[in-house]
Amino acid sequence: MSLVLVVLLVTVLLLCIGYVKHKYSYWARQNAPFIEPQFPYGNFKDSNKTSIADLSIQQYNAMKDCGSFFGLYFFLQPLLMITDLDLIKTIFIKDFNYFPDRGIYHNERDEPLSGHLFSIEGNKWRSLRTRLTPTFTSGKMKMMFPTLKAVGDNFAEYLTNMVGSGAEIEVKDGVARFTTDVIGSCAFGIECNTFLEPKSQFREFGIQVFDDPLHSGMVRMFLRLFPELGRKLRIKVFREEAAKFFHKLVADTIAYRETNSVERNDFMSLLIAMKNKGDLTLDETAAQSFIFFLAGFETSSSNQTYCLYELAFKPEYQEKARACVLKAMEKHGGLTYEAVNDMQYLDQCINETLRLYPSVPVLERKTFQDYRIPNSDVIIPKGMKVQIPVFAIQRDEQYYPNPTVFNPDRFHPDEMAKRHMCTFLSFGEGPRICIGLRFGMLQSRVGLATVLSKYRISPCSRTAIPLEFSVKSGVLQPKEGLWLKVEPL
Repeated sequence: MSLVLVVLLVTVLLLCIGYVKHKYSYWARQNAPFIEPQFPYGNFKDSNKTSIADLSIQQYNAMKDCGSFFGLYFFLQPLLMITDLDLIKTIFIKDFNYFPDRGIYHNERDEPLSGHLFSIEGNKWRSLRTRLTPTFTSGKMKMMFPTLKAVGDNFAEYLTNMVGSGAEIEVKDGVARFTTDVIGSCAFGIECNTFLEPKSQFREFGIQVFDDPLHSGMVRMFLRLFPELGRKLRIKVFREEAAKFFHKLVADTIAYRETNSVERNDFMSLLIAMKNKGDLTLDETAAQSFIFFLAGFETSSSNQTYCLYELAFKPEYQEKARACVLKAMEKHGGLTYEAVNDMQYLDQCINETLRLYPSVPVLERKTFQDYRIPNSDVIIPKGMKVQIPVFAIQRDEQYYPNPTVFNPDRFHPDEMAKRHMCTFLSFGEGPRICIGLRFGMLQSRVGLATVLSKYRISPCSRTAIPLEFSVKSGVLQPKEGLWLKVEPL
C-alpha cells in the first residue's frame, strides 16, 4: 500500500513539474524573447517589496535591445511587454479594436462603484465614453473654473497661516487638501473645506483608498490577470465602509438637488442631467463621480507635489515658472481662466513632471481577439494582457538625454515636435486616452500658480533625497511625506 502511495505521489509530482515547465516554455515555443521566470512567481517575485515603476524599468532595461517586445510571466500566466514606439502606437490607435479594454478588474454585481469609465469594457464603455465626453470640453472647464479659483484662494489662505515668515511643511498634504476640495465640489457638489477640517470623512476615505488599499500588490496583480475568477469569488476592490460612504454621498446629493431645485456649474449637475434623461442609472452616476474623485484627487495632487519638489532643487526653473505665472496674471487681470491657459512654461513644468512621475507607471491592454504582431510570427492570443512600460520609456536616455534630470525645456513645442508621440504616455493615447486630461491640467495649473505667485520653495533638512516610491499603492506615490521649505516672496 505504501509503495502504491509513493508511486502515486511521484507521478503527481512529475505531472506538476511537467505542467509548470510547459507553461514556462510558452514564449520559447513562440520564438519570442523573454525573461527567464522563477517558480512560482514568474517575473514578479519582488512585487510586494518593489514598486511597479521600479520593477518595470528593471525589466525594460534588461530587454529593450532584444526587439520590439518581450515575454513575461505572472506566476504561470504569460503576458507581453511592448517596447517599440511604432508598435505601441499601432496597438493604441490603428489596431485599437484588437485592444479596446484595459483589463482592469471590476465587479459591478457586488461593488457598483467599480463599474466606472476607467474599468468597464466593450460596448458599455464605448457608449458611456461617448455620453461623458461632452462634459470635459473647454467650455465646461471654463464653467467650472470659478470653483477651482475659490478653492485656490482657500489654499493661499491656508499657506499664509501655515508658513508665516517661512516654514517647513509637508507639501503633499497641503496639495491633497486643495485637490480634495476641488473634486469634492466639482464631482460631489459638497464643500469639504479640508483646510479647516483635515479629518473630514471625505478626505479620510479618499486617503484610505490610495494609502491603505484593501489588497496587496500581489492580489491586485492577480485580479488584473484573472478577473473572471475574482468575480466568481465575489472579491471587491474597495473597503466596504468607503464604498458605502461614497455611494450614499452621491445619492444624498442628487436627492437634495432634485428636491430643492439646486443648480450648480459642476460635474455632478452634468451627471444628474444625464441620469434624468435615462443615460445613466444611479449606480452608474455614483461610479463616474467616484472615478472622477480618484483620478482628480491623486493624479493631480501627486503631479503638483512632484513638480514643487523638482522646482525646489532647480531655482532657475522655479523663477522662470514664477515669471510666467505673474506675467499671465498681470496680462489677464489676476488668476483667471484666460490667465491659466496662457502659462506655457508652467505647462512645460507640469509635462516634465508627468514624464518623470507618470501616475500610472505601466499601462495595460487586454487582447480582444487573436492578434499577429506586425512583421513577426508571434500571435497574441485572445485574453492575454499587454503591458506598455510608460515609466521606463519616459526615462529612456534614447528619447530623453539625462533622463532623470528635470528639464522643462524638453516640452517646448519645438522640442516636442522632434519626438515620437509615444515617448510621452502619461495620459495614455488613442480612444482610451484620459478623458479628464483638460481638467487635470487645469487643476494643476491653478494649484501651482497659487503657490508660485506667492511663495518660494526650497529643500529642507527633512526633504527626501532620493525619492522612494510606495510599494502599496497602485499609482506612483512617494513612500513617505514630502517636506519642503516654503517662504513668502
